[in-house]
Amino acid sequence: MAGYRPRVIVLSKKPGQSFGFLLRVEQGEDGHLIRNLERGSPAMLVGLKDGDRILRVNGTYVDEMDHTRVVDLVKESGASVTFHVLDVASYKQAKTEGVDLSDPHATPTQHAMNGVGGGAPKPKLCYLAKSSGGYGFSLRSIKDERGDVGMFMTEVAPGGVAGRAGVKTNDRLIEVNGENTENATHDQIVEKVKASGNSVMFLLVDEDTDRFYKIKRIRIGAALATAKLLPLKPRIADLVKGSDGYGYFLRTEPNKTGHFIRDIDRGSPAERAGLKEMDRLVAVEGVEVDGCSHEQVVDRIRQCGSKCCLLVVDEDTDKLYKMGGVSPLFYLEEIMESLLPATPPPSYPESVPAPVPDPVTTDLLKLCKMEKTSAGYGFHLNGIQGVFGQYVKEVVKGGAADRAGLEDEDMVVEVDGVNVEQSSHEQVVGLIRKSGSSLVLLVAGKQANDHFKAKGVTITPQLFVPSSQARSPSPAPSLARSHTPAQIDTPATLEEVQEEEEEEAAEPDSAPHQARERTPSVSSAFAPCWIMQVSLLKNSD
Repeated sequence: MAGYRPRVIVLSKKPGQSFGFLLRVEQGEDGHLIRNLERGSPAMLVGLKDGDRILRVNGTYVDEMDHTRVVDLVKESGASVTFHVLDVASYKQAKTEGVDLSDPHATPTQHAMNGVGGGAPKPKLCYLAKSSGGYGFSLRSIKDERGDVGMFMTEVAPGGVAGRAGVKTNDRLIEVNGENTENATHDQIVEKVKASGNSVMFLLVDEDTDRFYKIKRIRIGAALATAKLLPLKPRIADLVKGSDGYGYFLRTEPNKTGHFIRDIDRGSPAERAGLKEMDRLVAVEGVEVDGCSHEQVVDRIRQCGSKCCLLVVDEDTDKLYKMGGVSPLFYLEEIMESLLPATPPPSYPESVPAPVPDPVTTDLLKLCKMEKTSAGYGFHLNGIQGVFGQYVKEVVKGGAADRAGLEDEDMVVEVDGVNVEQSSHEQVVGLIRKSGSSLVLLVAGKQANDHFKAKGVTITPQLFVPSSQARSPSPAPSLARSHTPAQIDTPATLEEVQEEEEEEAAEPDSAPHQARERTPSVSSAFAPCWIMQVSLLKNSD
């Protein structure tokens, strides 16, 4: 049975920054979906695509896990998280074929990844270590046939530092040390290179690769790159347990992140397999362990039985991959790719651009984020008896809903990422109550709702035109509308919901409300407490 190899995405954010996506479950769709990617966000820059399914969070298989727990795993990761993701087409095909996606040994296939087939050209990561003669290249700003300005490598010296690192004349520069520089000026890029000291990491594309991704409208990032040109490689250690175990300790170290190999016995299976002191363990049997606790990693190794395959990096290799903003798992994945049969080169003329949503209707779609005040959210939720669909009424001027952009007659499509078009009034009110002190509503005006219903299109955040963003407390004016008020049967206000919540809070035995299931742009201020942990992997226990 064919297997499906997920992409490994390492996502990092700066303090105060969000990852820039919605993590959702949807009615009629399996899995945990990536939605509403924010332009220029960390999620978009590393290559996450709308509809991608998250299979693992920091090595933990989550496809069949409760959504709330998955969100918690992302939050607990803090400023960096590693995802194993599968594109929507491959995911649905795998589900149709009954593939066990939890199996890390699934056979690699050439299914599309990130909208790109396995045989697609790749950007390249090039590491340059300055010599006495400099780097051996020049950087020039050039305007292409479309009028776009880019920074290109020129005057690459044969046999020089840049040339030996894989840099070619006319390569376009995408990133410097993991930071996108496509919108930077020539002087800004030169300063970044100078500030990098005696070494620098470039993400580059040649002309054909650049054209391929532009035609497919895919943002180029390190997540799509090849790491084959990097001078240092992670190591694969195949261990066969001896009578005294594998012959090493696995430790966590103060002031260091990760799990480290220590105290290797001379002549042991660990030494024979090539493990070195202070190697950082990246993966066990192809599954990343960066987000796992010490006990979880030890348990995974023990579950391997008498044989175990480890992916490790020494300190220099670890720094190199972090400099490029990619996981060392890229090395393992590229080895797997090299075992696949060759595929025909991509045919550019057959590429069809994605349809652009109608701005007249998408302008009437709003993603409204609001924080509850002492007066509640400031709107009524109404519906027609026996008819699905909930409508916004009586928006209080100056209230939380009004500041977030809600208007009378807006139809509620989603509550905190949950589609409610087929939900009852009570179910929708229940979701709002569970949201706590903040709420995210996807709403549509009647014109937009009728338009998409007529075309059989499900309304989701990806229908927004690229410039659309979630409404802030100071929304831009939307198109004027005039509708006949809905016939009200059993109206309920969100102020009433708040009063019920306050009554429940007064009862000492009442359980606190759970955090809502979906969190836009998941973030966390998780700060680990460093405690040295040591596990002996030298016996069969």
